[in-house]
Amino acid sequence: MANKDEETAKPIRLILSDVDGVLTDGSITIDNAGVESKSFYVRDGLAIKLWQRCGFTFGILTARNSQIVKLRAAELGISVVRQGYSDKLPAAREILDELGVAAEETCYIGDDLPDLPVLLDVGLSVAPADAADEVRTIAKWTMTKPGGRGAVRELIERLLKAKGCWENCLPTQRAR
Repeated sequence: MANKDEETAKPIRLILSDVDGVLTDGSITIDNAGVESKSFYVRDGLAIKLWQRCGFTFGILTARNSQIVKLRAAELGISVVRQGYSDKLPAAREILDELGVAAEETCYIGDDLPDLPVLLDVGLSVAPADAADEVRTIAKWTMTKPGGRGAVRELIERLLKAKGCWENCLPTQRAR
């Protein structure tokens, strides 16, 4: 399996991710004042930083608009953020053009029907464990972790290990 992973991972330079159901568990909480909240998994965030530390790009592509997503992206140093795109494929292609990245060099992780066109258009299509059946059916990789609970961490760790970068990206402490 490692050789197949190495072959699949080798060209990948960009990960694009949906938000609801991938970076979160898909729950959207709105309080009585109309304030929305979402929960992000800290280990997914660390993995995104490790991916970036290794010189790769991580971007967000979501159908909804949310100030929370903007804040979380800024916190993680994610500069590629597209919100409010119910038709995600044109937005994904625009991102690739802007970054000079080919579809074959792109991984997209999505969990539901609006993600299908992008998943079909990229080099590596990935689904969280709890993605819609239609998404899991076409995904090249399906994670063992669900959205919002480690699917992104699992994806990034698998890619970095297959690329031989995992150990070099880890924060280390010197022995004293």
